[in-house]
Amino acid sequence: MSATRYTYLGPAGTFTEAALRTLPEAGTRELTPVASVAAALDAVRAGEAAGAMVAIENSVDGAVTTTSDELINGSALMIYREVLLPISFALLVRPDTALGDVKTVTGHPVAQPQVRHWLAANLPDAQWESAASNAEGARLVQDGRYDAAVAGAFAAELYGLRVLSDEIQDAAAPTTRFVLVGRPGRVSSATGWDKTSMVVWLPDDHPGALQELLQEFAVRGINLMRIESRPTGEGMGSYCFLIDCEGHLSERRVSEALMGLKRMCPQVRFLGSYPRADRGTAFPLRPGTSDLDFTDAADWLSRCLDGRGEL
Repeated sequence: MSATRYTYLGPAGTFTEAALRTLPEAGTRELTPVASVAAALDAVRAGEAAGAMVAIENSVDGAVTTTSDELINGSALMIYREVLLPISFALLVRPDTALGDVKTVTGHPVAQPQVRHWLAANLPDAQWESAASNAEGARLVQDGRYDAAVAGAFAAELYGLRVLSDEIQDAAAPTTRFVLVGRPGRVSSATGWDKTSMVVWLPDDHPGALQELLQEFAVRGINLMRIESRPTGEGMGSYCFLIDCEGHLSERRVSEALMGLKRMCPQVRFLGSYPRADRGTAFPLRPGTSDLDFTDAADWLSRCLDGRGEL
């Protein structure tokens, strides 16, 4: 395995590259652009890269389903880090292009819903064509394939373009969450501000099936930060769920919740425990859910077995 190589959705100038470069270790790694999220993760699976930075969700359009499906299917991978990157889109054109000249616009499919209202108001007749990435869209504009690209303003200089209009995103402060993914390995130590991710397959389709799954978290006072359903491909109504929860696998409340899921579900894929990128307000532990509470309860049970339960 290349211990010094990280892959990301390219070409150069993508938001994914920008997210990757926020990591302290990025300055000592070989950062390799690839054509797709699948290619970035396949390089990790094949041992050709130590990690891959991929977008997993954004604050406007929700989950990046390509990444979700890659984490669900194929050989197992693990998340080791996350990055929250504020996103600002610009309309990039060749130097001699005016707004009235723009008949075709390109960009990544995830970008289009985030600028749809601006496009409707300013370029109502322009045709949208998807590109493999926003930077790839900029490269295609440079090549004359399209009139304009939706991308980060920082990509303009890379591709000899100019910013025709900046800050064109519809939401005031859109954010995209990226994760650094590697092959399964030892979980890093808890920081006290962690997140745990997993994929869970329901045992069968019956009334209350999802509620039973969620109860494993609720009874242990674990806050769910995200739950996303994805079809399994095994027929209509067959779903698995990607779940992010507060806490670290080394915490008793989290480890026991995962054991509970494993007992009741045909498959549970652990995707990692890793430091949270945000530093907001953590949910306080509910009474009875700390590691000390679990230890005290286990000690009490041992005394009961010995006939000393009330001591």
